[in-house]
Amino acid sequence: MQDYLEATEIIDWEHPAVLAQAQALASGSSNKQETARRCFKWVRDKILHSWDYRLNPVTCTASEVLEARSGFCYAKSHLLAALLRANDIPTGFCYQRLSRDGNGAPYCLHGLNAVYLQKFGWYRIDPRGNKEGVNAQFSPPQVQLAFTTEGKLEDDLPDIWPAPLTVVVEALRSHQSCEALWKNLPDIGANQDKGNKGAG
Repeated sequence: MQDYLEATEIIDWEHPAVLAQAQALASGSSNKQETARRCFKWVRDKILHSWDYRLNPVTCTASEVLEARSGFCYAKSHLLAALLRANDIPTGFCYQRLSRDGNGAPYCLHGLNAVYLQKFGWYRIDPRGNKEGVNAQFSPPQVQLAFTTEGKLEDDLPDIWPAPLTVVVEALRSHQSCEALWKNLPDIGANQDKGNKGAG
């Protein structure tokens, strides 16, 4: 479980601003599940989705996301993991493979989190940000993500990674604008071996 609590280059929860935000969200909380709910709702609602609002820069590390107050789904999951880990709540990374535009190719990964709750075990949450047709919630044990998978080329990947996938970090690092990243969202292929490689 220690792997899901680590501070890394990407999940930099020891950064002073990230740690301060994590402490503020936990202040007065009665238990870790309540803290997890607060952190989830804060990232979902207060950090804007870069593509929804056409915002730059493209962020990656938790501290970058916090400073910019924006990020793609992957980046928002990095910040949420950092806030939760700073509060000693194990958190990992999950992915779905989705049709980018909802009608077939191109396909891409969508990033979300799994948090370990003492009462329920691993529980998937999606801090992407709600909008019309998207309604992700924190209501364990019921899982309510932003998207459902449909069709043979979409998939809910079952793994819970302790670090973001390398292909995701590389995509965030190699594109300077949200428009450029939108045209080149990371993917792993329908039948590709997902492996267990991550970039901290």
